[in-house]
Amino acid sequence: MKVLQICNKPPFPPVDGGCVAMNAVTSGLLANGHKIKVLAIATKKHPFLEKQIPAEYFKRTELETIFIDTSLSVYKGLINLFSKGSYNIERFYSKQFEAKLEEILKNEKFDFVQFESIFVAPYLDTVKRFSKGKTVLRAHNVEHQIWQRMSAQTSNPLKKWYLRFLAKRMKAYEMQVLNNFDGIATITANDKKYFFENGVKIKTEVFSLGIDSAQYIPAQQKDVEFPSLFHLGSMDWMPNEEAIKWFLEKAWIEIHIRFPELKLYLAGRNMPEWLKTLQMPNVIITGEVENPHEFMRKKAIMIVPLLSGGGMRVKIIEGMALGKAIISTAVGVEGIESTDGSTILIADTPHQFLQQIEKCINDRDFYNKICVSARKHALADFDYKEIAGKLTNFYKQL
Repeated sequence: MKVLQICNKPPFPPVDGGCVAMNAVTSGLLANGHKIKVLAIATKKHPFLEKQIPAEYFKRTELETIFIDTSLSVYKGLINLFSKGSYNIERFYSKQFEAKLEEILKNEKFDFVQFESIFVAPYLDTVKRFSKGKTVLRAHNVEHQIWQRMSAQTSNPLKKWYLRFLAKRMKAYEMQVLNNFDGIATITANDKKYFFENGVKIKTEVFSLGIDSAQYIPAQQKDVEFPSLFHLGSMDWMPNEEAIKWFLEKAWIEIHIRFPELKLYLAGRNMPEWLKTLQMPNVIITGEVENPHEFMRKKAIMIVPLLSGGGMRVKIIEGMALGKAIISTAVGVEGIESTDGSTILIADTPHQFLQQIEKCINDRDFYNKICVSARKHALADFDYKEIAGKLTNFYKQL
């Protein structure tokens, strides 16, 4: 079987959750003996890091990228107000990328073409014109729900209106285009249910994100800074910035008073200026880390205080695989079949975060049990080869 994978950003190196999810499909299909060609959009936010990509990866994926400037533009945003399209989607379209896609499809035959996220859906018509391969949308989340949730969290009237406007346009586009694919592969059951309830009639199945367990080796207890808190995530993704701002303003002071020696490490790409210059007790701004797994291995308790977002949080699965105790809001853990108090800890208010942190710090046996259970859960349910195998069977049913 030969698959063309169209990505809204380079899947390798796996620098964020979206890249990890896309690369898991790439690696899983290759591991199951299929041929794959990867065509990706490179942007300023997600550049093509050629020197970090092994030659073997290039050889096996035939990776090609086309640069598109997806930067937000006040002018283009204003022009979009007077059109009917989604500005979020329009930023990912370019004639150059479409021409490269057309060239590939004219020269090669593919059994299936997988679109990674709704952002590359504008190229669906091109694929249908030049290929007989079945088309599959890998829906990483219900995109417009993220914008709806962010609008609900902001108190700025103008920002609230604009976020609602973007969400409305995005929803109109998503609901219009989804039935034009041959199949949809969602990451969570919640997303599949939402699509079904909102008029999606094509074959849709759930395929969780996958991980390679060999890449996730927990640290020995003596090498873990206990107690310590950490958050790892790209800070140019609005829900992550929103989450950390809420945690610092609403939760951290009470936590610091209760545990004055406890440190909170904030790591991730593209830290905003307000965080770079932040001065709060025992809050350490680490910024981008060279080896995210090594950073996570050395810290004890992961916090995921998401208030908005969608799909599945890849960093939670990675944290579980590394044997971390994770405290997340209910929104953050959406789509992950886990049990509060067993494989993960749920907290939706500042005081609940404090209570869950107290449990971990004051009862080391309880903390260790959470870590062990989380890792077992991740390794049992998120194997990338097995998930890619199920995805292959889904392809054959289309």
